[in-house]
Amino acid sequence: YWGFNQYIIQRTLAAKDLAEAQNGIAFAAFLKLLIPLIVVVPGIIAYVLNAGPDGVVSASSVDPTFLGEQGNIINDNAAPWLIGNFIPSGLKGLVLAALAAAIVSSLASMLNSTATIFTMDIYHPYINKGASQGRLVNVGRLTAAVALVIAVTLAPQLQNLGQVFQFIQEYTGVVSPGILAVFLLGLFWKKTTNNAAIWGVVLSIPIALYFKIAPKGWSDALFFINIPFMDQMFWTLLLTAAVMILISYLENKGADHEKGIDIGSDLFATKPTFNISAFIIMVVLTLLYAIFW
Repeated sequence: YWGFNQYIIQRTLAAKDLAEAQNGIAFAAFLKLLIPLIVVVPGIIAYVLNAGPDGVVSASSVDPTFLGEQGNIINDNAAPWLIGNFIPSGLKGLVLAALAAAIVSSLASMLNSTATIFTMDIYHPYINKGASQGRLVNVGRLTAAVALVIAVTLAPQLQNLGQVFQFIQEYTGVVSPGILAVFLLGLFWKKTTNNAAIWGVVLSIPIALYFKIAPKGWSDALFFINIPFMDQMFWTLLLTAAVMILISYLENKGADHEKGIDIGSDLFATKPTFNISAFIIMVVLTLLYAIFW
């Protein structure tokens, strides 16, 4: 996630040198390790405060602000409920200001990534190859505006979901495994071809959708259907990589691609500070998964 996420990559490429970029990713990774604590603890507190005598949260015991239009419990209201009821007025403004700053920063990065991908990867090479720099800038601005309007239109439709974050993660998982497969094979397998990468990204979507929306009446022998979405993403990654490997072999007859990267030890040279940070991060991640899986 930290190395292949589009808007994180763009921030990394803006660093003044390689060492600063590496340190920035490591620092962001340490901050990311705090997210489970920040996300889970408020939920646990809200659960305990809204549980009935039997220790279970139900529509009769929960605060009415947690109930959706269909009577479902909206788990995502935990943090707003805690802030509204237990944070003093002065600190409440500070908390909301920090949340707004974080949201705007992420939103700006995502809009920038959306505009860059459409303008430089779709519009310029396929729609208007002779476009001037000014034209490309305007197209990028228009793309960002359209993306923002779509997001604003769709956001209210999600208000009654129990967990918006999980919904976003599940449907992001329709696209991200294919992109990850392209990155991995493009970086570490010299036989990968351009067509294999394109078809890999395109075909990863129907593969992921098969896992997501396959009729539940189908035989369990068809495999993969009723499994957690994280497992679905893993199998999508493997199948997409298999498709890319097959296409690359058929296209190049097993030969290395002309643009293949010769990988040497100097290509992945990192500073001791980054190495130590990365090692600590991996140890912490391993412990978190081992303890809470």
